[in-house]
Amino acid sequence: SGSIVVKKASGLPRKSSKHQDRLLKLIQLQDRSTTSTELPQEWQQAGVSALARTVRRRLLEDGLVSRRAAKKPLLSRKNIRDRLIFCKRYRDWTAEDWGKVIFSDESPFPLFGDSGIKLVRRRQGERYHQSCVMPTVKHPETIHVWGCFSAKGVGSLTILSKNTAMNKEWYQHVLREQLLPTIQEQFGDEQCLSQHDGAPCHKATKWQCFYN
Repeated sequence: SGSIVVKKASGLPRKSSKHQDRLLKLIQLQDRSTTSTELPQEWQQAGVSALARTVRRRLLEDGLVSRRAAKKPLLSRKNIRDRLIFCKRYRDWTAEDWGKVIFSDESPFPLFGDSGIKLVRRRQGERYHQSCVMPTVKHPETIHVWGCFSAKGVGSLTILSKNTAMNKEWYQHVLREQLLPTIQEQFGDEQCLSQHDGAPCHKATKWQCFYN
């Protein structure tokens, strides 16, 4: 008749049903750290006998890709409650309201090495080749850097001496010599709010009296 009929592609039948695939996804989502070599044992209870590569393919079909876990500070119940209270209190603030806030914080920086992840391309057997390793030291020197910013711009950075952590005396010095001049420069006689976290040196009585 001149018509063309497209036949179904040949090949091995799929080892799992859609229901079994959904079950695999649920197993993975219950514990995100379960590896593709461990999952086949649990999936087998659903009647599927599959290799790790089949598990990986099924998970990839659902967009579940293996990645390094992101690192975040551990939050206590109090941390979560306080953050929720903060969000509810200021949820109706406008961009103009936040434009009257100056944010400040400090952070440590190692002077040796890299605190992040370094990727290298190497051949088999070159794991400890000099060009493929990231040198580390047991107790690296660090510097603490303080800074502030608002919608109007950034303030100057304050760099503490090596291996010196922020304490209430240093913090009072930074407020007097850096924060207050920045507020004067950015806001002039305009009222503003200073926002910082709950670090002990930020809550010291001596600082509270100074700021008031």
